Amino acid sequence: MKKIFSILLAAALSMTLFAQQQPEKGSSVAMAVYVEDMIEPFPAAAKAQMTNKLNRLLTQNGIASMDYFGQFFITVQQVPLTKDVLPGPPMQIATSMEFTFYIADYYNQIVFSTATVTSKGVGTTEPKCYMDAIKHINLNSKELQAFVKQGKAKIIDYYNSQADNMMLRARTLAKQKKFDEALFLMQSIPSECNKYEQAIALGNEIYQQYVDYLCDRNLALARTAWVSDQNAIGAAAAGEYLAQIYPEAKCYGDAMTLYKEIKGKVLDDWKFEMKKYQDGVNLEAARINAWKEVGVAYGKGQQPVTTNIGFLGR
Repeated sequence: MKKIFSILLAAALSMTLFAQQQPEKGSSVAMAVYVEDMIEPFPAAAKAQMTNKLNRLLTQNGIASMDYFGQFFITVQQVPLTKDVLPGPPMQIATSMEFTFYIADYYNQIVFSTATVTSKGVGTTEPKCYMDAIKHINLNSKELQAFVKQGKAKIIDYYNSQADNMMLRARTLAKQKKFDEALFLMQSIPSECNKYEQAIALGNEIYQQYVDYLCDRNLALARTAWVSDQNAIGAAAAGEYLAQIYPEAKCYGDAMTLYKEIKGKVLDDWKFEMKKYQDGVNLEAARINAWKEVGVAYGKGQQPVTTNIGFLGR
């Protein structure tokens, strides 16, 4: 719960960034970039090079890449085809490599899209020529452009077919006070989905339940702390709980009443101030951003312990 509190606090502190923005219309389809460890003769740097390549491929096609492994991911597998030694000096090695790209659904183990391209590399050593082959993969090739377009379309189809079930599941989770998981489901639905607006509305609704729940809980704890010690020590303890209460919470007015009561008794010894929205902040955009951050944090905590993508070759 402390982790969630810190997420909400960070979201609140960032709300001033939305002062000049319009309400968020949503992110595009997002997927994880996953590259398995490469065995020799690939150098360790080849994995980072390939990861950067995949990130660029997504970005160029308007797709967001996640910094954690999720349901949908893009990856690539490579196979050396030919190797020739070119006489020097200096002696060089030329290689031709086959790269097979995949966009897949990890949870359901379904491949959405594939593409195979070849690339050539030259270097004074085998690792260098392999790195050169990766460098020369043409991200603008017709094969890779069609590959990404098809994968993205399949992901959108998935959300179009599953959005109603996801929203039903989110409502059930919210009733169970599993707000972070419910918000994770809603933030997963991209703007291209035909149920996106409904998902945003439900996300706002669940977020309101969330902050109300936190407010009731923290206000009760703050009152207990203050009743126990009506001095600077009690005020400091109460302030730790009041700090978790947000202006949009239904009990914010009651929290402000307690704040004024404490402030009136400890005066300048208590430097705490209740959270308030800054003038000019786009509240709708800030609210959406806040609950999406809660959902993303939950998703990051649900990553699989091991990642087995052996189903790709089936």
